[in-house]
Amino acid sequence: MKQYLLGLSAIFCFTSARSQHFTVTMQASQYQSGIAYLTYHMGKNLSVEDSAAVSNKGIAVFTGKRKLPAGIYALVLPGKSKSVDFLIDKEQIITVKIDTTDLLQKTVVTGSPANVLLQQYQKTVATKAQSLEAERKAYTSSKTKADSTLHEGNYNRLNKELNDYRDNLVKAQPSSMMAVLLNAMKDPPVLNNRPQTHNDSLQNYYYYKTHYWDGVTFMDDRIIRTPFFLPKLERYYRELIVPEADSIIKEADYQLLLARSSPEMYKFLLNWLTDEYISPKYMGQDAVFVHLFEKYHSKGLSSWLNEKQMETISRRAYMLMANLIGAKAADLEMTDSTGKALPLYSVAADYTVVVFWDPTCGHCKEELPKLDSVYRANWKAHNVKMYGVLSADSKQEMKPEWLKYIREHNLQDWVNVYETKETEAANVAAQKPGYRQLYDVTLTPTIYLLDKEKRIIAKKLTWQQLDDLLQVKWKMKSN
Repeated sequence: MKQYLLGLSAIFCFTSARSQHFTVTMQASQYQSGIAYLTYHMGKNLSVEDSAAVSNKGIAVFTGKRKLPAGIYALVLPGKSKSVDFLIDKEQIITVKIDTTDLLQKTVVTGSPANVLLQQYQKTVATKAQSLEAERKAYTSSKTKADSTLHEGNYNRLNKELNDYRDNLVKAQPSSMMAVLLNAMKDPPVLNNRPQTHNDSLQNYYYYKTHYWDGVTFMDDRIIRTPFFLPKLERYYRELIVPEADSIIKEADYQLLLARSSPEMYKFLLNWLTDEYISPKYMGQDAVFVHLFEKYHSKGLSSWLNEKQMETISRRAYMLMANLIGAKAADLEMTDSTGKALPLYSVAADYTVVVFWDPTCGHCKEELPKLDSVYRANWKAHNVKMYGVLSADSKQEMKPEWLKYIREHNLQDWVNVYETKETEAANVAAQKPGYRQLYDVTLTPTIYLLDKEKRIIAKKLTWQQLDDLLQVKWKMKSN
């Protein structure tokens, strides 16, 4: 499973005012010792709910004074090489009798009607899957067109029978957990199997996206503990939604609104979204995290988080608020190498590249000469100016080395500045955020691109990405 930055997606608090309890009894006579595990599907792996020693009669009992959340669970047998899936729904007293000679056909789950449907479904699908695979192999090895047509027809017929079986199960037992799971797993149909034009492809995309969640209700906690919900959620946000902050925020708010009546679904969604966008893959998506903080976390709508987690989220949000794409960049009260005040807003240019760097940073030593080279070769002629900021823990001690690097690498065309000790002390006394917070400077070099009005166009790009972006902007301007 993906290791989230905060690990929020693994946090769930289950309490009950009544004396509810669960008991899951495993009977596996083939084992007379060892440890068995009661696990549940969450995301892409199994998570451990409880463990129990196996008696000399092959019995392990898992029990607790709480109600297990509904979902797909699994008993992992001693040795961890075999496991048996079963469902937990409303019924909480369940016995699973296991025969390892045929886990699928001979395992019997009692105490839960939901598992009767599950076992019937598993056996039917297993039988159909064998027939489908046989027809697939026969089709690929066909030597005549007639054979190919025959096996293709058989395959399509068996596949339709399987789909019809699923649909009929859902119609016959619409409120069952199996119906909920089958609906959630069902992929939307394709509008046009063979798109001929770009417009056909667009129609397919919009239709698929519109119907992607048809089988899922965000008001049902049961689908959280399944192996397919998290991958489905990840695919939607990472592949189907336009990767712009506004589009993501609109979708997230809508789903969270739907989930407000289902506490565990709401927790799962908010935790996952927070983890996903606290350190996003694409520039500008940090606005999603800031939105989540302002609308949910800062309003006390994530009360299950502990103090340390809330502190981490809050600190990160405040680091990002001042440097979102499209926002006015904070002015920097800096001093140049001669002692003259040269704040950021005193620089007049069509574009300003702000570079926070450290002369002792190995990566800075590699990148700055390349930045300066492309600046001299191209950017300078387009009225771009370089605003280089000394970013080191001990700026006064670093000043001689900073000046030496500027001189040796001929960065005289840059506006080279640093924050004096007096300016830093004044900001601290006035409780003003420092440049590191204002510009989220946690690594060096950190590069920002500002427009003529000092609005943030881009941030934390490599020099190659920055050059590509500027080339596109100049080309658009000339057309």
